[in-house]
Amino acid sequence: MRVSLFITCYNDSLFPKTGQAVVSILEKLGHEIEFRSEQTCCGQAHWNTGYLQEAIPVIRKFVHTYLDAECVVAPSSSCISMMRDHYLKAAHLANDAKLAEDIQSLLPRVFEFTEFLTNKLGVEDVGAVYPHRVTYHTSCHSERSLHLGDGPVRLLKNVQGLQLMNIESPEECCGFGGTFAVKNFDVSSAMLSEKVRTVLNTGAEVVTAVDNSCLMHIFGSLHRQRTLVKAAHIAEILASTGGAE
Repeated sequence: MRVSLFITCYNDSLFPKTGQAVVSILEKLGHEIEFRSEQTCCGQAHWNTGYLQEAIPVIRKFVHTYLDAECVVAPSSSCISMMRDHYLKAAHLANDAKLAEDIQSLLPRVFEFTEFLTNKLGVEDVGAVYPHRVTYHTSCHSERSLHLGDGPVRLLKNVQGLQLMNIESPEECCGFGGTFAVKNFDVSSAMLSEKVRTVLNTGAEVVTAVDNSCLMHIFGSLHRQRTLVKAAHIAEILASTGGAE
């Protein structure tokens, strides 16, 4: 299968190893990966902060870039949620029937990374080796929008050497929420404090998730507290062969 990688803004700017891990895994599984250099943003940052009209050209750009793709994979549940939950709303806001038609054609071929592995490919063991204690943070978009369920957990359970540490109240938000963490700093900080408490209580060496935005928020607090707990996107764990991390 020819897979188009949509790397997302966060990963492109801050976490390039996540995209490299996705490519490594999918090539290992026998798929051809393409990176369309004209890709930009999914429009989530604009839409979520109320700039709806400004988001429409960004959405058009994404749809135009990938309309003929066999499938599109992104290592971010929040970006995929943006597309599934809001792209048709944007087309209707723009009164653009052709855009709406193109969106309906494209979206069935767009997947979050772990969803692509488990639901599209039927793969739960990618041959990874990661000898560490790991806890999994269930991001809001993965749970409440995409309904990924236990797909990411099943992938982690099949990683050789990985000890999965259960976390208290896995459904609770980490407090990031994009600009929510800036505009509602006190509330966000309180939510983050509770999430970090539950992470530390697991005894895990590494916290993982399907969204680097959540992991950046959580790791920021872990680092400031001088804990030794690391954060790693699930793709990076699944790409591991057990060597030095």
